[in-house]
Amino acid sequence: FPIKSNAKPRAVITLAADVDRLDLEPGVRVCLDRDAEVIAQQSGQLNIPVPQPEQLAYVIYTSGSTGQPKGVMVRHGEVVRLFTATQQWFQFSHQDIWPLFHSFAFDFAVWELWGALLHGGQLVIVPYGVSRSPQAFYDCLQKTGVTVLNQTATAFRQLMAIDEAVQAPLALKWVIFGGEALDLPSLKPWFERHGDRTPQLVNMYGITETTVHVTYRPLRQSDASASTSMIGGPIPDLALYVLDQHRQLVPIGIPGELYVAGAGVTRGYLNRPELTAERFIDNPFDPHLGPMYKTGDQVRWRSDGDLDYMGRLDHQVKLRGFRIELGEVEAVLNQHPNLREAAVLLRHDPPAQPRLVAYTVYRTDPLSDGELRQWLKTKLPDYMVPAAIVTLPALPLTPNGKLDRRRLPAPSGDRPTLSVAYTRPESEPEQTIVRIWQELLQLDTVGIHDSFFDLGGDSLGLMQLHHRLQAELSTSFELMDLFRYPTVHDFAEFLSAKARSMATLTPPADPQAQRQQGKARLQQQRQRRQSSTPR
Repeated sequence: FPIKSNAKPRAVITLAADVDRLDLEPGVRVCLDRDAEVIAQQSGQLNIPVPQPEQLAYVIYTSGSTGQPKGVMVRHGEVVRLFTATQQWFQFSHQDIWPLFHSFAFDFAVWELWGALLHGGQLVIVPYGVSRSPQAFYDCLQKTGVTVLNQTATAFRQLMAIDEAVQAPLALKWVIFGGEALDLPSLKPWFERHGDRTPQLVNMYGITETTVHVTYRPLRQSDASASTSMIGGPIPDLALYVLDQHRQLVPIGIPGELYVAGAGVTRGYLNRPELTAERFIDNPFDPHLGPMYKTGDQVRWRSDGDLDYMGRLDHQVKLRGFRIELGEVEAVLNQHPNLREAAVLLRHDPPAQPRLVAYTVYRTDPLSDGELRQWLKTKLPDYMVPAAIVTLPALPLTPNGKLDRRRLPAPSGDRPTLSVAYTRPESEPEQTIVRIWQELLQLDTVGIHDSFFDLGGDSLGLMQLHHRLQAELSTSFELMDLFRYPTVHDFAEFLSAKARSMATLTPPADPQAQRQQGKARLQQQRQRRQSSTPR
């Protein structure tokens, strides 16, 4: 954490046990446990000035997933106006109960913490262990009567699983999503049980640099059939621009990068003037609103005036010449009725070739990998179908409740779950074919009735397979034969039948060779006659 090189605090509030762990310049260290009596004596004597809207309220650091963490400077006025501008929709009051579910290092906690205190409501501080256990957190919601729940999409999917099993009454009035893209079809089971009014589900896109929330979209049950994440329209005191690579406005339906201007845009990055100048730029459309923030997110305007979120611009990958939006593959996976949640990565795990890997969490009994892959092929082109599928009990989360992609495991060398039973190779050709498959697909086990494609093979791997088989089996065949005979057993039978056919065929005679053979026979006959004639 760049506390010494970037934040450079003049005073630190901590606990006595942590003092020696802080590598800081000498200064003021207030230990809440050791100095409790001194704090109590001096608290009544402090003359704390009233903060002004332009003064900093806090500096909050981004996750640093793309490099060094960046400290975002947020002013008091930007936080206060967040609740003023949204109160027309929510009408929060002293009767509301909010859980502080997220770490205060994640800006979603700003909404949770001050949403409760500003309106005189009750704030339930959720212990870390409870926040990591969906069952324990669900019990907490029940016992405390929480009315305003704020969740990332990933964390809420895990909570939905408990709700589906327990089906106990909750006091929720609002469920507000933020922090990551929301896959709307994943909400179908919730809507089927609870409807779309009580509680009201709301999707609020936001980013740290624009003070927690930017857009507002109340969700209806009909939205669960949408193939994109609808994030709604702007909070009233913000302006949104969808621009192309030349920073020109794009028309409705055309993807572009989202820029945000208005009262929520923060001061910039602490001690990072170059980066601030790069991301917080002059607003040519309405200079009175101040600078606009370049989000790096791809969106498009809908005809109804709302926005579709289409993912990070840097979330697009390129595989074998094809550009692939990972979120699009995830959206299709989440349409499967037996999948609770899914994630997709482009992995580079040498010696395997770069490949798409899907991570799946099932509602009931898992499908075989072959069955899921065949289902995907009815909805996606072949190059977008994941080459490997990893089934998990749950997707890993960061402390902020977002999907932790760095903890998604590499596919093992185990044979995928298939609808056919494993049968070991017996003949020498089968053993050779199996060995080549294992090396190309990075698998420890391959059965003779396994399909190359069900094991994750693709067109590029098929060409490599074609070359390897011809070289090591000293035979020749067409690439299409691998499509016709995709299992080890079927392909070995094809090669055997091909060899038998070649053996029974008599090649056409060469006339010149026949003449030479005839002359040789005549010469042999003359020699025999000469040797047998009496002298």
